[in-house]
Amino acid sequence: MVERLGADAFIGELCNGFCLLMDVEKGLITYESLRRNTLVLGLEEMRDEEIVCMLAEGDLDGDGALNQMEFCILMFRLSPGLMDRSKRCMDEMVIDENNHVASLS
Repeated sequence: MVERLGADAFIGELCNGFCLLMDVEKGLITYESLRRNTLVLGLEEMRDEEIVCMLAEGDLDGDGALNQMEFCILMFRLSPGLMDRSKRCMDEMVIDENNHVASLS
C-alpha cells in the first residue's frame, strides 16, 4: 500500500482511519467508539473481549484508549511488510535528494 500511495499519502490514510474510529469528543479510539464502528469494519461479530485485547495491544500509555500515534504504531506492527516498504521508500527519497544535491554542485 505504501508503494501505491507513497509515504505521505499512506500516513494520511492512517490518519483518516484513526479519525473514522475515534470518539470525536475525546479525540481517542475508545472501547465504545471501536464497538460502534465494528459494522463499518465488517467486524460486527467481534466479541467484547476481542475489542479490549485490540485496544490493550496498542495502548502504550495505559489509559485504555488509543491516541493517533498509538494507532499508527499498532497498524505498522500488525503489518510487518509496511516497515520494510517504508524503509525502501525512505532510502529512495534520500538517494534522490543526494542525486539532486550532487547535480547542483
